[in-house]
Amino acid sequence: MFRFPQLALLFLIGAGLAAQPTTLLAEDAKPDEAQAQLFQKFEQTLNNVALIGSFTITGKENQGTKPERYEISNVRKLEEGDLWLINARIKYGDKDTNIPMPLEVKWAGKTPVITLDNTTIPGLGTFSAHVVIDGDKYAGTWTHGEVGGHLFGKIEKLED
Repeated sequence: MFRFPQLALLFLIGAGLAAQPTTLLAEDAKPDEAQAQLFQKFEQTLNNVALIGSFTITGKENQGTKPERYEISNVRKLEEGDLWLINARIKYGDKDTNIPMPLEVKWAGKTPVITLDNTTIPGLGTFSAHVVIDGDKYAGTWTHGEVGGHLFGKIEKLED
């Protein structure tokens, strides 16, 4: 059976990079160049990867963590606002499908935060999640209705 935090993270992973970056990557870089560099780094980080980690359920921490895995084939910035299109593979039960998801990404300085705020996904429910992408690691929070928790793990490149 598919776990709700996995679905929430999958819907987060394709989001758009929202705010203009407030810091520059190179001393002489112009803001547009700095933003382009951040976008390129975000794409490189999340193209052809698996996010492998764990999630918790608030109130059931004594049950330990549960494993999760998400595969992302590619991400690309959409022209519309803060949206990114993330193509992710969802596997659960007898279903195995690739889903393109337009998602929002906000910036904390140079760090992208994939953001989903009370977003209804037809047939699945309403989700919120905030996931920080930090180099080859990810961490965040998720909520689905009255249930929520934490998620965290590493980002690994997939073999071609």
